[in-house]
Amino acid sequence: MTRAALVLVLAAIGGCTSMAPAYQRPAAPVPASLPGGNGTATAADLPWRQFVREPRLQKVIEQALAGSRNLRKAALAIESARAQYRIQRAQQLPSLDASASVTTARALVGPGNDTATSTLYSVGALASWEIDVFGRLKSLSDAKLAAYLSTLEAARATQISLVAEIASAYVTIAADRSRLAIARDTMASSKQTMDLTEQLVTGGTSNRGDYWQAATVYQQARADVALLTAAIAQDRDALELLAGGPIGDALLPEALPEQLDWFADVPVGLSSAVLLERPDVRAAEHDLQAANANIGAARAQLFPSLSLTASGGLASAALAALFTGPAAVFTLAPSLAMPLFHGGAERANVEFTEAQKRLFIASYELAIQSAFREVADALATRSTIVEQLAAQQALSEAATRSFDLAQARYKAGVDTFLTTLVSQRALYGAKNSLVATQLSVLGNRVTLYRVLGGGLR
Repeated sequence: MTRAALVLVLAAIGGCTSMAPAYQRPAAPVPASLPGGNGTATAADLPWRQFVREPRLQKVIEQALAGSRNLRKAALAIESARAQYRIQRAQQLPSLDASASVTTARALVGPGNDTATSTLYSVGALASWEIDVFGRLKSLSDAKLAAYLSTLEAARATQISLVAEIASAYVTIAADRSRLAIARDTMASSKQTMDLTEQLVTGGTSNRGDYWQAATVYQQARADVALLTAAIAQDRDALELLAGGPIGDALLPEALPEQLDWFADVPVGLSSAVLLERPDVRAAEHDLQAANANIGAARAQLFPSLSLTASGGLASAALAALFTGPAAVFTLAPSLAMPLFHGGAERANVEFTEAQKRLFIASYELAIQSAFREVADALATRSTIVEQLAAQQALSEAATRSFDLAQARYKAGVDTFLTTLVSQRALYGAKNSLVATQLSVLGNRVTLYRVLGGGLR
């Protein structure tokens, strides 16, 4: 090995040190504890198959995970990011190309303009290598790796969101079907009331106004039936879009469950550090790490670049002697390039990457703050939702008894029809409010599972 080659190899071994700033994770700009949190278990420790207890919903989620176009896009994004990282990493290694050529030349020889033709045959290899003395290529490779990891976390966030969206859409269908059943029951009840008032009007013990008042409840319920029928069809369309294909009728819910036991309780840890493990927060941190590595690449461009180009092979004027004669040739050409004047572009590039890092620090901190707010809002709802549900159940029961009593008193001629009408409307509203509260209970569990970064196993 020549002395020059030895010097270059030693330089390569001693180089490849990144000039990027030492990375430090920014402090989380949120309180150290979650409001209402307790224990050490977290939603990330709860696989979605244990969180979702409804077997039909589990099958719908499995179908979605297999056929969702959003997940396919996320998977293809991962493949693209992985390929980009491999491309950039390969820049740190020498490149080697094989070559073979036949060169024929005709030239003038002598004073009489005589010509001579010569042919040269050659085979060989060409190697080139940028010696990464100041770590520019390493920094670029680190940036691509961080971008690849960010894409992985974004895919995990997409999968968690998909599970939550499927669960929410499924519960919405159940709630609308419960409301549809209430509207149909109210239609039947108000129709009976209309028939009763018609009989009383015919018998002279009531007036026609009572009949038309009873008709208002009937027509309202009738309109709600039509509205909810369309809403359920739209709910199914939304669910099938999320699932990536049609869903069989056997997998759809008939109504909300009485015990509201489709989902397990979500464990909430005490420390807000659990938010740092959310996929979207981790993706934001990887974006910050990529920006930090880009600073190293920009700084390295301010310094000289060292390259080594070498070629070697065989050459001969006769093809038959190409591999037999002493025709070995080689070249070794180290080069050093030093930036002198580019109008301040290199320095501006450093300033740009530093500004980008500050931007991604702000984005990372905002992601943590947004995650904390989402969790805090969900926990605030959870702290009162049980009381709301109990109150709505009591209200529905009271409204049922009030309507039954008012209807009996009206039939007996003890009370006016206005009392019956008010009670019937109150009962209709109380039942719908109960369904809305039940939907909130189930939706709150799904929201907590999502905002706490629920497990994907």
